[in-house]
Amino acid sequence: METLVNTPIDYNLVKQKIKESKLTNIGKASIREILSLINSIENESGIKFIRMEMGVPGLPACDIGINAEANALKMGIASKYPNIEGVPELKREISRFVNLFLDIEVPQKCCFPCTGSTNGSFISFLTLGRIDKRKDTVLFLDPGFPVHKQQLSVIGINQTNLDVYKYRGEKLRDKLESILSKGNVSCLLYSNPNNPSWICFTEKELKIIGELCSKYDVIPIEDLAYFNMDFRKDYSKPGLPPHQPTVARHNENYIILISSSKIFSYAGQRIGCIVVSENLYDRDYPDLLRNYSSPNFGHSLVYGAAYAVSAGVTHSTQFAFAAMLKAVNDGDYNFIDEVKVYGQRAKIMKKMFTENGFKIVYEHDEGDPIADGFYFTVSYPSFTGEELIEKLLYYGISAISLSNTGSLRKEGIRVCVSLVSDEQLPELETRLRLFNENHKN
Repeated sequence: METLVNTPIDYNLVKQKIKESKLTNIGKASIREILSLINSIENESGIKFIRMEMGVPGLPACDIGINAEANALKMGIASKYPNIEGVPELKREISRFVNLFLDIEVPQKCCFPCTGSTNGSFISFLTLGRIDKRKDTVLFLDPGFPVHKQQLSVIGINQTNLDVYKYRGEKLRDKLESILSKGNVSCLLYSNPNNPSWICFTEKELKIIGELCSKYDVIPIEDLAYFNMDFRKDYSKPGLPPHQPTVARHNENYIILISSSKIFSYAGQRIGCIVVSENLYDRDYPDLLRNYSSPNFGHSLVYGAAYAVSAGVTHSTQFAFAAMLKAVNDGDYNFIDEVKVYGQRAKIMKKMFTENGFKIVYEHDEGDPIADGFYFTVSYPSFTGEELIEKLLYYGISAISLSNTGSLRKEGIRVCVSLVSDEQLPELETRLRLFNENHKN
């Protein structure tokens, strides 16, 4: 059992800071609440945490974007309102990007900027949640990003979820159909690679999702915030196979969300895009007239939902995003070369955890070991994930519980590798070894 002495941070100090936080259950706390608590412990103890709770980039922002944005500002665009549909340069490069890297054709008119993919999901929910008054529910293929669920709570749209842990491969078909066949689901959302588990749906699974969405007229929202970051295959060559698996090859009505935050480490400028299939963009839904001025989906998405939420995406960041995408599209910049360090770090960290009594929770994609990437999930015998989050605080290690992500794996926690520096890895190993010595049976 744990002692009051043999922990890297004074046991009584951590316990006091937890009490002062007024958080009744540390494991259920939000990421920002955990962050505040950790800052308080660090300030009082003088001991630096190994931070794995925040899913933020750990690399410098892409210089191509910085330079393009600076030049745009010097040209005077800061005084001009951006077009709600996006600047032409960006729309063109988004269309090229999905063609070159997903092998799909989407016209420029169907490509729009948003202030990060989180904003893109909110805009999508605001529109898809109104297309059919009989369809009042959004389905999440979990585990997933907690803020997506918060968005639906804010706008008053029903939600349900399916933890896919036990339903990979062909098993997904019957389970998913049992939900969609009820007829109340307007859209479903998943991330691929997945936040928090880093599982990746295969082309076979995406074909199942696409076919069932077509059968029951449900719109899939594919969140590609970690675009091409399944490092098991080289998806980095523009216009050449292999291409990242996507539901877009198996369905005529879809929305894809792409972010600059992770692939270009451009998180602070809040820029991403919404890609709508041409078929969905052109569709009319009479029920949209309950909330918007037009029954047309594309018009309602842009001039109804997006306009109401942001009235346009920051002008200068659109030029930054356009320049970064153009460099990738032209083959002048390979962002995978920059971000693959996350996979290398994850491989090392997984080994440290598993050698010290921890187990990987979501560990396979249809029988294959999951990729090493931005996140992974672990558990420790006899602890729930919520209990484990609190126990690790005494060892100067932070993470979040899977119970906050829609996962049914209550024993698990999510580890993010991005903010763990190479210099901290030996200290992480030391703290994990001590944790295991204090808790192993």
